[in-house]
Amino acid sequence: MRTRCWVRFQFQKEGVCNVVYLLILTVVIFTLAAVFHIYRTRREYLTVDSFLTARGTLGTWLATATIFASIMGAWILFTPAEAATWGGITAITGYALAQALSIMAFALLGPRLRELAPHGSSLVEFIYYRFGRPMYVITLVVGVFYMAVFLSAELTGIALALETVIGLPLWLTALVVGAGTLIYTAYGGIRGSIFTDAIQALIIVPALLLLFAVISAVVGGPANIVASLRQVDPSLLGMGHRSGWSFTLSLIIAIVAANLFHQGFWSRVYAGKNAGVVRRSFLFAGLCVIPVIVLAGSFGLLAVAGDFLNVPSAALFEVVLAVAPLWVLPVLLLLALALVMSSADTLINGLAAVFTVDIARFYPALSSSRLRSWARIITAAICAAVIAVAAQGYSVLYLFLLADLVCAAAVFPVFLGFYTDRLSGGAAALSVISGIIAGAFIFPDPAFSRGNLLHSFLAALLVPALLSLLLAWVGRPAVNLSSLAEKVHDIKG
Repeated sequence: MRTRCWVRFQFQKEGVCNVVYLLILTVVIFTLAAVFHIYRTRREYLTVDSFLTARGTLGTWLATATIFASIMGAWILFTPAEAATWGGITAITGYALAQALSIMAFALLGPRLRELAPHGSSLVEFIYYRFGRPMYVITLVVGVFYMAVFLSAELTGIALALETVIGLPLWLTALVVGAGTLIYTAYGGIRGSIFTDAIQALIIVPALLLLFAVISAVVGGPANIVASLRQVDPSLLGMGHRSGWSFTLSLIIAIVAANLFHQGFWSRVYAGKNAGVVRRSFLFAGLCVIPVIVLAGSFGLLAVAGDFLNVPSAALFEVVLAVAPLWVLPVLLLLALALVMSSADTLINGLAAVFTVDIARFYPALSSSRLRSWARIITAAICAAVIAVAAQGYSVLYLFLLADLVCAAAVFPVFLGFYTDRLSGGAAALSVISGIIAGAFIFPDPAFSRGNLLHSFLAALLVPALLSLLLAWVGRPAVNLSSLAEKVHDIKG
C-alpha cells in the first residue's frame, strides 16, 4: 500500500506536463473537429438564424444526443456522488428523477412554443410579445443569471478537479477549456455545439461505465460494496432516508424550474425537424440521464464503503485516486473534458442567442453580417468573463440556489401564459415578485445556519402559482395567442 501511494504521488508530481499535453490535445481535437465540420457545411447555413437555432435540421437521434450531452456537465462528477454520501440510494434516485423531469418537461412545452411561435428563436423573445416589457425584463434577468452561474460553475468545477488530481493551476485549465470552446462556438454557433455534442455523448457513457467497472472490480464487486455499506451505514441502502426525500423534492422544484429558463434547450426545440422529433428527443434524453446519474452517484457509496471519503464533493475523484490503476486517470480527464465542453458550449450559445435576438429586434436595420459579428463578439465577451471567474476558484453554490429560487417563482406564471390569454403581463409580474418575496423570507443564509431550502422553494413555487391562477380566472383576455405567430419571427438574413 505504501509503494502504491508513493507511485501515485510520483505520478501527480512528475506527470503535470503529460496532463497539460493531454488536456490541450483533447481540447484541440474537439475544436478542430467542430471547425472542420462548420467549414465543410458553411454554404448550407449562411443565415444568422442558422447560427442561433439550426432551425428544423435535427432528426430524433441527433437531437437526443445533443440534448443529452448538453444536460451532462462537470456537475455529474461532483454532486450526485456527494448526495449519495449522506442521502444514499434515496438521494441518488431523487437527483436522477429531478434531472430527467427537467428535460422531459420540454417534450410538453417545446411543441407548444413551436405552435404559438413557429418562427421564434428564444423563450425571452416570446415573453416580450406575450407579456410585455416587465415580464420580459424579469425573464431575461432570470435566464441570463442562471446560465452565467451555470457556465461559471462548469469551468470552475473542471479547474478545481484538475487542481485536486494533478495540481494544475486553475487559470490554465479555465483558459484552455474556455478558449477551445470559444473558438468553435464563435465560429459556427449552435452547429459547432451540436456536432461536438454528438461526439461527446459517445464518450460520456462508455468512459463512466469503464471507470465504474474497473473500480468495482478492484474493490471486490457489488456484493462486497453492499456488505461494507451495511457495516458502515445501512441507512444509505434504503429508500426511507427522510433527508433524502426532502432533498429530492427540493431538487425537482429547483432543477426543473431552472432548466426551463435555459436558452440552449429552447434553441434545440427549434432545431428539431418537427414537433414529433422534439417530443421524442427530449423524452429519450431524459430517460438516458437517469442511469448516468445513478452510475455517477454510486461513486459516493463506494467512497463511504471503502472509507475513502474526505471531501464529499470530491468523492468520485477520491475513489479513483485511491484504488484505480494509473491508466484510468487519462480516462477520467477525457470524461471530465467531454462533460464540461458539452454543457459549456450550449450555455455560451444560449447566452449569445438571447442577446443577439434582442439586438436584431431593437435594431432591425442591421445587416446579417453585422448581426453575426455581434453574436461572435458577445460570445467572446461571455467566455472571457467566465474564464476570469473560473480562474479564481470561487464557490457558486449559493448563487446557484438563489438563481433556482427566482426560477421557481417565475416558472408557473411564465408557462401558464402558454395556455391562457387571461393572464396579463402585470398580473404575471406581480405573481413572480410575490413568489420571490415569499421564498426569500425563509431562504437559508450563506452559512445555512437558518432558513429551510425546501420550504423556501415550495413558497416560491406555490405563491405565484396560486396568485397567477386567481388573477387569470378573474382577468380578461390580455392577448390573442393565435396572433403571436405573426409577431414572433426568426432573424432574417
